Amino acid sequence: MPSSFTMLQEVTSPILAPQPAAIKATGSFVPHPSQSTAPRFEPDEPAALECQLQELSMGANPLTGIPTFPTHQDHREHILLHMAAVFRNWARMGYTEGISGHISVRDPEYPDCIWMNPIGKHFGLMNASDMVCLEIDTGKIVGGNRSRPVNAPGYHIHSQIHKARPDVHSICHAHTISGRAWSAFGKPLDMLHQDICDLYNSIAVDSSYGGIVTAAEEGQRIASVLGKHSKAAILLNHGLLTVGSTVDEASFLFGLLDRSCDIQLRVEAACAGNLELKKKFVPDEMALFNFRMAGEKNWLYAEAQPDIEYEIEMAGEKIKQGVEKMKVYQK
Repeated sequence: MPSSFTMLQEVTSPILAPQPAAIKATGSFVPHPSQSTAPRFEPDEPAALECQLQELSMGANPLTGIPTFPTHQDHREHILLHMAAVFRNWARMGYTEGISGHISVRDPEYPDCIWMNPIGKHFGLMNASDMVCLEIDTGKIVGGNRSRPVNAPGYHIHSQIHKARPDVHSICHAHTISGRAWSAFGKPLDMLHQDICDLYNSIAVDSSYGGIVTAAEEGQRIASVLGKHSKAAILLNHGLLTVGSTVDEASFLFGLLDRSCDIQLRVEAACAGNLELKKKFVPDEMALFNFRMAGEKNWLYAEAQPDIEYEIEMAGEKIKQGVEKMKVYQK
């Protein structure tokens, strides 16, 4: 039985514990060589997951997840502010590598347009008013800040994924230390801990390195690696990529993926140094249980808020200045 919350008295989880015999294994999965060959259970598609926040947060003002907005402009300003906060968090986490790294978010009013960060501005200095709006099909700048260019390889990657995955509203990609280190193996991550189950059977692994992305074709190849339902990708000799229904979800999953690469590297090093140490994995039925609870878009939005709220608070008014002027002009 999975652990339940305890606060003065035991509270029963509203989600029934998984019963392995009652769970149908569907599809096919090639297990990691270090894992057992027991059947792996397919997660539900993200859209099929039910929000559990209200049931699993206790007391006044239970968590509700993704907010709604009275106007497209209100929604746009919220997105751009949170986008800037994510970049500032990336700087704090050490995700910078020269001019590499980019995030895109679909515009809430014009889904054929995306907002991206300007190339060359330090993540730690990013503000909502820095973002640039582009047409997905053409790359034409149609709104936002026009004083700086965007990352062309980033556009090729993001545009092709947005075209292939209409369910994706945000994409995060950066060249992190742990992500690049683990990507050199071209191997998936093991279900070594509870948190990585948020990405249970949702991590694609690239099998070839295509060089610096200079054309749409390489972006299409990366989009094909991600596939129809994956929420993350480990790009061989390159870095990490995650997607989500909000920039909040995509960014939380990105941090989780990077931390999990670091954990995997540490575990592999420990095992190599002591042959008596053997990895123990989260069982598939429990990984699926965790995924169904914590892999849902509202839960993942809520997971991102502590770091985002911290960055907004620490940045002060600067991060918000001019956001009300950020519009799509040529539509």
